[in-house]
Amino acid sequence: MTNCELSLEHLDAAVLVSAIPHHSFEVRHGLLFDDSRALLARVFPEWSSDELQLTQCKDGITNKLIQCTNKRTKATVLIRAYGKRTEVIIDRNQELINMAGLARLGKCPELHARFDNGLVYGFIPGSVAKPEEMGNELWAPLIARQLADWGKVKLPGGYSPQLFPILRRWMSDIPASYEDQRANNIFRDNFSTEMLHSEVALLEATLVGLRSPVVFAHNDLLSGNIIMDDSKSAVSFIDYEYAMYNYRGFDIANHFNEYAGFECDYSRYPTKPAQLQWFKIYLDHLGHDSSPGALEDMYREVNLFQLASHFYWGIWALVQASISDIDFDYMDYARLRFDQYFKVKSQLLG
Repeated sequence: MTNCELSLEHLDAAVLVSAIPHHSFEVRHGLLFDDSRALLARVFPEWSSDELQLTQCKDGITNKLIQCTNKRTKATVLIRAYGKRTEVIIDRNQELINMAGLARLGKCPELHARFDNGLVYGFIPGSVAKPEEMGNELWAPLIARQLADWGKVKLPGGYSPQLFPILRRWMSDIPASYEDQRANNIFRDNFSTEMLHSEVALLEATLVGLRSPVVFAHNDLLSGNIIMDDSKSAVSFIDYEYAMYNYRGFDIANHFNEYAGFECDYSRYPTKPAQLQWFKIYLDHLGHDSSPGALEDMYREVNLFQLASHFYWGIWALVQASISDIDFDYMDYARLRFDQYFKVKSQLLG
């Protein structure tokens, strides 16, 4: 695609969203399969219930996701029922703008419908990445090029980086205490409002001065959100809830942090030579300067943005620990991310 083909900035956001069919319907978490079948009867009235094969995908830790295949037509769609109170975390209107715009640009599957608490959208077939393989010689170049293309996307709205406004909004939603006693004890022993506000101020002062380019960023490039096609010649990104205009350094550093997986094995974080090779592929794909000096500058930028990635998902987990009903230990995850934040901070900032 050319740069102009990646731009929808001339369109009105409301027009993009209103073009997505809406159904007044709720998919209840306790009746996922029954309600999904009933919803599909509205979205695809030509489908019969006995043709459907439904499977719950349990890897996600934000929403409930159902994969639905019509055994007669072989068509597959996904139903995403939003997680409990995730509107506190995610701007659902922005997500619709993202998905509708990306679909028009051929960067994501068709968005078939929206309903009161979720979406119905197309399924991308292929192989899902594993954390330990994202940095290998097959996956890494494809991811670097695809992320470079993503950064060129222009959707309706403003293009200022949203990292620090979102962090401060999320911080305002951290409760003074947690109902779960174990979670409350971990929070009390490891966190304080004063510490969090002090650290976000330090981050902003440190990172804004790097002048990292502002791009359309995915912001959640963990292994489960990267799909390789059967020809092994291209990758696609899925799940656009956290996509926004953001600093290039954040999106790349966040992806590198995800080499660790949910078990937080940061020994997998890419070495400097591996990062420099990745940066060269990324910059060359865009036709930008990839001289040794440019690569060193990008290395410094991305390494410092590691801190923002740990802080971002640490704060996210502190909020989720108070609102989510998904079976995941958000508070322990927050502790692990902040442990790594302070470890990296001591290495990079002293």
